[in-house]
Amino acid sequence: MSDNSQNPRIKVSAVIPTRNRPTLVCRAVRTALAQSLSDIEIIVVVDGQDPPTMSALEAIADPRLRIVQLPQSTGAPEARNRGALEAKGEWVAFLDDDDEWLPEKLEKQLRAAEKSRFRNPIVSCQFFARTPKGEYVWPRRIPEPGEPISDYLFARRSFFQGEGFVTTTTLLARRRLVVETPFDKDLRRHQDADWVLRSLTREDVGMEYVQEALAVWYGEDERQSIGNTDDWRYSLDWIRRSRSLVTKRAYSGFLLTALSACAANARDRLAIRPLLKEAFKLGRPSLTQLLLFPAPWIIPREGRRWLRSIFLARSRYKSAEWQNRLQTHA
Repeated sequence: MSDNSQNPRIKVSAVIPTRNRPTLVCRAVRTALAQSLSDIEIIVVVDGQDPPTMSALEAIADPRLRIVQLPQSTGAPEARNRGALEAKGEWVAFLDDDDEWLPEKLEKQLRAAEKSRFRNPIVSCQFFARTPKGEYVWPRRIPEPGEPISDYLFARRSFFQGEGFVTTTTLLARRRLVVETPFDKDLRRHQDADWVLRSLTREDVGMEYVQEALAVWYGEDERQSIGNTDDWRYSLDWIRRSRSLVTKRAYSGFLLTALSACAANARDRLAIRPLLKEAFKLGRPSLTQLLLFPAPWIIPREGRRWLRSIFLARSRYKSAEWQNRLQTHA
């Protein structure tokens, strides 16, 4: 293993796991290199043997870029863990290979982290969510004072997605926290929420939010990934294992909204009864959750996307705006 002692000249280490997506990861790397914060390094962890990606990355001539190639594929969570171990900065920020950062992302998050009352803050931010049917600023709100993060993530108060949200592309934390509380290497889904919820069990950890869109997240596109498959049973197993990390309201919210939508997309009507039964038995359903539960079964996915684009029109942003912000600093 390489020397992982911290370098005081490096404030933030950006960690980007990737596999078999050379064009996308090079785009992500360019947005990381374009940060207004100069004291950074970019660590791309190539998850297994991948000659095209290695060749594309090696063509980027910037001394701040380091490439770590794993001998075999381990999955994105373990690749992130390896990147954190390799990091020389006090802080680590994660960027998925198909997403982008805006130029002031790290500078503004680091400023929030240094002002935090928590010894080990986890800093997130809003982001531009770009989907085939619309472009939005998510999350639409930040947690209220005293609001449990599990409620913020899973106990929706509105009828449309994007109210509370966390994704690895927005996260910044101390390297020490990530090393001591690594990502679960066996998880195929919910890696970001799982890591945040487990980290928050520590008394010295708390969430901070920059209420400004500082990244671009691409969702619901045609690129197949484990994260966007409709395996509701896998997600049910995860929330059951994580029940001690969430409130009853969050538990029922996850079942009646997220899992209901997954099961409906998979057209698995056998999910209806057990999800509803467990939500009442182990959770505390709200009226909004109960109203949301049947919606995916009644309204097809395309219909839900269309409704969301209509009712959330004021949350949309013009593509030219963020593209100009990216290109100006490229």
